[in-house]
Amino acid sequence: MADTKREIERKYEYEHKSGETDLPDLTGVPGVASVQDKGVAHLDATYYDTADERLAAASLTLRRRTGGSDAGWHLKFPVAAGVRDEVRAPLSDDLPESLARLVRSRVRERPLRPVVRLRSDRDVRHLLDHTGRLLAEVSVDTVHAERLTAGGGTARWTEIEVELADDGDPAFLDKVEKKLRKAGVRPSTSASKLARALAETAPDAAATRPEGASPAPAPAPAAAPRQKRRPRAVGRPVTAGDHVLAYVRAQRDALVELDPAVRQDVPDSVHRMRVATRRLRSTFRSYRSVLDREVTDPVAADLKWLARELGLDRDQEVLAARLGAALDDLPAALVSGPVGDRLTAWSRARHGGAHGHLTGILDSRRHLTLLDTLDALLADPPLRRKAAAKPDKVLAKAVRKDIDKLSGLVTEALGLPPGDDRDTALHEARKKTKRTRYAAEAAVPALGGPAKTLVASMKSLQGLLGDHQDSVMARRILRELAAVAHAAGENTFTYGILYGREECRARAAEAALPETWTSIGKDLRSWTA
Repeated sequence: MADTKREIERKYEYEHKSGETDLPDLTGVPGVASVQDKGVAHLDATYYDTADERLAAASLTLRRRTGGSDAGWHLKFPVAAGVRDEVRAPLSDDLPESLARLVRSRVRERPLRPVVRLRSDRDVRHLLDHTGRLLAEVSVDTVHAERLTAGGGTARWTEIEVELADDGDPAFLDKVEKKLRKAGVRPSTSASKLARALAETAPDAAATRPEGASPAPAPAPAAAPRQKRRPRAVGRPVTAGDHVLAYVRAQRDALVELDPAVRQDVPDSVHRMRVATRRLRSTFRSYRSVLDREVTDPVAADLKWLARELGLDRDQEVLAARLGAALDDLPAALVSGPVGDRLTAWSRARHGGAHGHLTGILDSRRHLTLLDTLDALLADPPLRRKAAAKPDKVLAKAVRKDIDKLSGLVTEALGLPPGDDRDTALHEARKKTKRTRYAAEAAVPALGGPAKTLVASMKSLQGLLGDHQDSVMARRILRELAAVAHAAGENTFTYGILYGREECRARAAEAALPETWTSIGKDLRSWTA
């Protein structure tokens, strides 16, 4: 079983004088009462990646390490500068499936192979406060790197690593750094040992370095893989096609990056991935004058499938939170029977089943093929003639079309009496609101303020219509739960109270819609004038 640890650390170049192996004196660091020598650990780590180094390009590291106190498999995800989440699994000969799944969106069907071996002698010190509590671990690492692929070389270097203790204050690392800088130590130019090893043992680097010379410090790796683009798209977006593709690329990246979080059941990750699929589908439809729909329609169909599968978990999560909060708000006198227990049991059963199903979807060939298809679409985009035009008119026209369709749906819904038909019409208006919002988001870099204002207006309208739709779904679930409770001989009074309150919330949303629609009318008219 894998577990996750937040790792906050800093690395420094260390060129000690001949014969000296000790750290600079750190006893003067504010808060440090003593420095404890923990001896030397001998670490041996093999790093794995695809042939085209997809993990390294995304600043991910996957290794199998022996020696030290945490031997095993380690997978590290970047969080921020100097901050990574390390997922660990016990030592074994083969890569544990729990970690293989977490890199699947990156590697797809490509095999992982050993690329670099790092052997390190780690001279460790613990910085302790006056109570003996660990503040940070500081080590001098003497590293020998060996490229395991054809044509690679070797490299050696020494560095200082300072890792903050669990639940420590990151500001403490600033104090340590100040002391190190006074001793002439400087921050490393490499983000990780692996990044430096890949740079310094690459075939070209090994071939051009004079015999006996020390490798030059490696530059920090790019935060994300560079994608192939057409020559005219280099630099800032300049055409309508450039802007649309930039938005598509951002959503593709979100799908890939959120995959591990969804598998680990990170809160809100399913919702964010589902939004990325919707943004992509909306972009393909709104900007059909830019991207050829003969190519994008099949992709949109797969995105719709993925969004539907994601919804099995996300919709349940939203409804469970809504119904739980509504139950908590009821006075005790209005709660009859084991309503809370039944709601909790429903939530857990639905979530557990939905999450297991969802991880299977993420491992499916259809999902992995979808990611490959999006990569191919961005590498060779199906641009239409208007893609080469300046963005202002092309993007604005697409947004106006969405606004016109939204206006028609809202007007239709407002003209219907309360009931199922109005509920359905409002749900359709909600979906169109999202599409208009996403079209405006893609246009913000080109159109500026007006597009930003429209995004805010659509977000407000989406919230109102979303609350109405959530009420519709909540009432459906309450009817189902009440039927089960009744069959079990339980009192269903409380379900009726909750149903009535949800009905009131829906009517309140419907009553507020005309005023909300009127208030954003000025923003909409500026687009349709």
